[in-house]
Amino acid sequence: MRIAQVAPLTEAIPPKLYGGTERVVYWLTEELVALGNDVTLFASGDSCTSATLEATWPRALRLDGSIRDANALHIVMLERVRQLSDDFDLLHFHLDYYPFSLFARQQTPFITTLHGRLDLPEHQPVFNTFRTSPLVSISNAQRRPVPQANWVRTIYHGVPEKLLTPRPMKPAYLAVLGRIAPEKSIDRAIRIAKRCGIPLKIAAKVDRVDQEYYDEIIKPLLDPSIVEYIGEISDHEKSEFLSGAIALAVTIDWPEPFGLVMIEAMACGTPVIAFNRGSVPEVVEDDVTGFIVEDEISAVSAVSRIPQLDRKKVRARFEERFTARRMALDYLAAYRNVMHDEAPRLKVVQGAAE
Repeated sequence: MRIAQVAPLTEAIPPKLYGGTERVVYWLTEELVALGNDVTLFASGDSCTSATLEATWPRALRLDGSIRDANALHIVMLERVRQLSDDFDLLHFHLDYYPFSLFARQQTPFITTLHGRLDLPEHQPVFNTFRTSPLVSISNAQRRPVPQANWVRTIYHGVPEKLLTPRPMKPAYLAVLGRIAPEKSIDRAIRIAKRCGIPLKIAAKVDRVDQEYYDEIIKPLLDPSIVEYIGEISDHEKSEFLSGAIALAVTIDWPEPFGLVMIEAMACGTPVIAFNRGSVPEVVEDDVTGFIVEDEISAVSAVSRIPQLDRKKVRARFEERFTARRMALDYLAAYRNVMHDEAPRLKVVQGAAE
């Protein structure tokens, strides 16, 4: 199959550090190529891929200080995809709703994976207007606010089976991984760790837009005796970081569409303690791969129950549910469905009677 993967230009594919969407696009692209497909990746020029790279801009936009209007370059990329669209059997976008209008007016079948939240009021007119654009959700929870959309399938993210693996370490701390922002509520994780008397290690980035939140809310809570702020870490550092954790704390306060860090922890055999928001009940199997909690008090109780979980079983459930190969096979099935549904229908023209 000839497939175009169209990624955000914000981060390289794969990202050097943080970048959940871009990381998933990379893993999906590599698996599709390994399965024998002819894949072209539209992404920034500093991306690395086994597919054919079609670069719109030489560098990831987050690392390019000269760029002030990222939308301009994404529009250029979309036009390039349109120009080459006849070369593909299917176009797969990871750019939210930006492709809907333009690509509804061309012949090549396309599908869009939505990676973000969909519960804002302004989303309603978008999905009312573009009711026929084929969509993939990354959790069933993600799609609830817009049931009128043309959902083809829910496909959970997947991580390469051997990318993150359990390391022989004695778990000694709670872990936070990802991004420091108001919706991530890292202050809850700090309070939980302090109540449990267990060290907390935070491996996370702070975006410029969240710097004030970090300075005013998180920084005053940092206590060197129990809380260690590490900063961003790369993929090759995650196995050790997560394997050394008693549990990953996911103290979110928003409808998380998926939560890639949860399956990264499971890949290392590390249980997850997560607040009951968004996709959490679909990803975490309560009392198997972790515990789903409602508040800080129940999270503290869950920490005391972590030793009853089997870390080997946590890893086994990851292998059964959340590998990148499983994700790629699910997407190929979704591609075929869309191509079948959008195949031209032959019109039978009855000739005039003689």
